[in-house]
Amino acid sequence: MQPTLDLVRSAREALAKRLSATRLVGASYLSKVSGRNIFLKLETDLPTGSFKVRGALYTLALRLQRSPLHEVVTHSTGNHGAAVAYAAKVLGVRAKIFLPERCNPVKRARIAFFGAEIVEKGRDIAEAWKLATEECASNPGAFFLNDATDPDLPAATGVIGLEILEQLPQVQAIIVPVGDSALLRGVASAAKQISPGVRIIGVQAEQAPSYFLSWKSGKIVTTDSCDTVADGLATRTPVQANLELIRAMADDFVLVSEDELLRSIEILLLEEHVVAEAAGAASTAALLKSNGLPENVENIVLVVSGANVSRAVLSQAIENNR
Repeated sequence: MQPTLDLVRSAREALAKRLSATRLVGASYLSKVSGRNIFLKLETDLPTGSFKVRGALYTLALRLQRSPLHEVVTHSTGNHGAAVAYAAKVLGVRAKIFLPERCNPVKRARIAFFGAEIVEKGRDIAEAWKLATEECASNPGAFFLNDATDPDLPAATGVIGLEILEQLPQVQAIIVPVGDSALLRGVASAAKQISPGVRIIGVQAEQAPSYFLSWKSGKIVTTDSCDTVADGLATRTPVQANLELIRAMADDFVLVSEDELLRSIEILLLEEHVVAEAAGAASTAALLKSNGLPENVENIVLVVSGANVSRAVLSQAIENNR
């Protein structure tokens, strides 16, 4: 499940037909307060406002090349669902997305906009996964696109690492939000094959720390809940194969609080003029804690993974920091 550099380059070539490279921009305020050279990798540029569309579009297109299918099914807290809905619309396939109850309304609206069928049931992403699995078991013509376990998908997220190293060859550290770990696995695979010395730092929310705890202990640690404002990081059941890869590739891991996530949304919006959801702002929150960053690491890229913040969370971020 760790893609070669040739496979990542092939994924970039395939995706280039529909997606442009995302921008890497200097972050003047964050550079000033951290005393380092900070850059933002704006995955928010993509059509669904999140990096997830890379994996969904690439993986579904490959699946259709191998054999026909009449429907794609997935589970999501929102961004992956919107990505699958977008890919299905572009490629002419029906899509059914299982969401947990009380999901992010902005992300739900994006899924609906792209015409997917929505099933909103279950208390969190783990229960939505169970329902999606049951749906596919009873529907042999459906393809279950699970971004946590699909073997093709990391090549697409690896394109982000490839772009970063081309846009900033002198990068010394990349800070990456971690939900189901597909983003970190892809970025790290490409980046470390090009520049083995680059530091990869993962970030999770304190209230959804399953991969952090598993990375630290070396064995799978599940959590009873994953109730965080960063719904894109809300994972409570790590995958063993994914854990083995991130333990091999992540140089450090940082936990950030709910207040730190909200503060980072506000900083990105007001100081850097970038709209980010809490998961997308997690890399900024980790930078401001300065964990895992030796003093000689000066050129740092923060992956801003998504922009689909709800009005309620955005208001909370601004109000909490007045």
